[in-house]
Amino acid sequence: MFKRFLSMIMVICILCNGIALANTLEMKSKAAVLMDANTGKILYESNSHEKRHPASVTKVMTILLIMEAIDSGKISLEDRVTCSENASQMGGSQIWLDTRETLSVHVAGSEAEFVSMMNAKAKELGMNDTNFVNCHGLDEDTHLTSAHDIALMSRELITNHPRVFDYTTIWMDSLRDGKSELVNTNKLLRTYKGANGLKTGSTSLALFNLSATAKRDNLQLIGVIMGGATSKERNVDAANLLDYGFANFASLELDKKDTVLAEVKISKGEKDKVNAVLQNDVFALIQKGNDKNVEKEIILDGNLTAPIEKGAKAGEVVYRIKGEVVGREKLVLSEDVGKTTIAKSFAKIMLNWVKVGRE
Repeated sequence: MFKRFLSMIMVICILCNGIALANTLEMKSKAAVLMDANTGKILYESNSHEKRHPASVTKVMTILLIMEAIDSGKISLEDRVTCSENASQMGGSQIWLDTRETLSVHVAGSEAEFVSMMNAKAKELGMNDTNFVNCHGLDEDTHLTSAHDIALMSRELITNHPRVFDYTTIWMDSLRDGKSELVNTNKLLRTYKGANGLKTGSTSLALFNLSATAKRDNLQLIGVIMGGATSKERNVDAANLLDYGFANFASLELDKKDTVLAEVKISKGEKDKVNAVLQNDVFALIQKGNDKNVEKEIILDGNLTAPIEKGAKAGEVVYRIKGEVVGREKLVLSEDVGKTTIAKSFAKIMLNWVKVGRE
């Protein structure tokens, strides 16, 4: 009996060791980060705050600022700009710019002004390891960022401007009426299930970098690799990073944006009550195999007084699994509420009096 017990213990140890090995990642690249895009949680990191040259992954920030300008109506995809002499002479990956042609989309009046915008946005996002010197990513001594910061700006881009996937998932395209053809440098798009972006980059100092995004079911992951020795090593590390995430985690959809979760009282308003709705979709990141029974706590703000606008904070909802907070989101008003007048207040009182009388 004792021998059988020991054998069982040994089997359990072997199985547990196997599980541990399955959950262990060995990165050959210099730095790496795996982030869940829905919650922003870091699932794996290695030298995540080490400042390194980003190469063309810099352009994640460039694209972010362009998408913000487009979505805000500041510019449109049809706006035209003349190519500068400096841009036409730039090395690295390019589309063979010519000073005699105009291209679409323009955000700032100069590169210096645009770089200032890039750094301001980096500060806003908490990218404390980052200093941008240019918008293209070619090596300069103080043009630095980290795997952690690349994950932050990648998340901001894909969650708030998902239209970017319309472009990052294109494998091959042409411009100038078919005279120039471009092939996507992100090879994972053709080899990795669910890959949908985002940006590669390489220089002699940066080595091989990649912000790789992929989605399966509700789980959207961001895998950042910096300092791969070769493009193959970079891609293998990125695939392993994403595999780890999909193998061990799931994204549980808790509620959808604009779902009505409560009614809130409004004082001195044309309406006494207004619906409180979710400001955003809500997801919980859970380890596969864990309990999915979610408890929901709604906390409403008091003293809401008209006039008050649609979208004003009305409270929050907190989601828990076995007592642990797995998500929280703002509740906001579903409509504007104007301030009532004395005449309207009197009419409302009379109406209520008549109703009571009838009852």
